[in-house]
Amino acid sequence: MHGKGAPENSLAAAEAAIAAGMGIECDIQRSSDDVAMVFHDWDVERLTGEQGQTGSMPAAFLSELQYQASREKPASLAQLLRLIAGRVPLLIEIKSKPGYDVERSCEIVSYAVAAYSGDVAIMSFDPRVAAWVRANSPQTCCGLVMREDEHGYTQTAAERWEAFEHAQPDFLAYHIAALPNDWVAGLRENGLPILSWTVNSPNTRARALAHVDALVSEGAGLP
Repeated sequence: MHGKGAPENSLAAAEAAIAAGMGIECDIQRSSDDVAMVFHDWDVERLTGEQGQTGSMPAAFLSELQYQASREKPASLAQLLRLIAGRVPLLIEIKSKPGYDVERSCEIVSYAVAAYSGDVAIMSFDPRVAAWVRANSPQTCCGLVMREDEHGYTQTAAERWEAFEHAQPDFLAYHIAALPNDWVAGLRENGLPILSWTVNSPNTRARALAHVDALVSEGAGLP
């Protein structure tokens, strides 16, 4: 539950969600020394005002950056897990892009959650993540994230089906702008849990509640 003084992915935002009794969704980038950092962007400028690629910086350096207009600093996944301590569910999105060694991120995140006793699931736009988790950590719930616009990797029906078949996910997290649609509705009717993101208005909330099983919400999309 991010907002003023509690930037996205910050521990302050997590504390606010816990206080409200809400589950938490976070993003994972990998530092240069292979630490899972709770951070959204591939570079640090938008969120911290500094320059540089997130993955080129060690965890100790990233942890000393400061979010803009806040006293908060980027946290590691280990820190976030200690803070939540099983009080609310956690949904972890592993960031990926073409040519990225996302399997290494899968290893690091899976190791971090192996000893965690709370409710946790992993997801990614990259179908390799769910495939890796299914093969190497089958006890971990893992989903596939999809969007259909120009920013996604699955603009065509054939690409969506190929990604889905490779991932064989436990759930699907679908862009709210692409809902409702017959394919997703069919998967849901056949028992696949469907999430939707990012629900950030009363209208998108109403649409999501009518067509999916769980919402990834922020701002005006919160109840």
